[in-house]
Amino acid sequence: MFGNSPAAALPLLTRERIEAVLKAHDWTYHIDSDGDVGGLWDNSIFFFSQLGQQKEILQVRGRWHQSQPIERRADIRALIDEWHDTKIWPKGYTKVDDQGKCWVFGEHSVDWEHGVADKQLDLTICSSLVTTLGMFEFLGERL
Repeated sequence: MFGNSPAAALPLLTRERIEAVLKAHDWTYHIDSDGDVGGLWDNSIFFFSQLGQQKEILQVRGRWHQSQPIERRADIRALIDEWHDTKIWPKGYTKVDDQGKCWVFGEHSVDWEHGVADKQLDLTICSSLVTTLGMFEFLGERL
């Protein structure tokens, strides 16, 4: 913290607080077997995971609902690079499944080791969803 004034203690990141943000927006979600919060936005699946030793890192990861043939992977990567040239987040990448389908993921992670205000958490979740869906739309328009 800068200056000499003590920082007010912020509440730690918890699954309950992630759920509270989703509930406040009336969004439908579920809890998977690993305890991660997930749901569908524009037919793409998103997970809100807590990582780190104290579960202090929020990772919002979305998988685009449109799989692509593996032969398009180089084109997709070039488009993701184009996205990264002008956008700060999300980080985009591809994975190929056992059936040879290429999937695109968008991911944004924030370390809240020292706590997070309710408005910060809400803004992080909302902006992660919006920017990731924007990347998927960008790819869909160009593929």
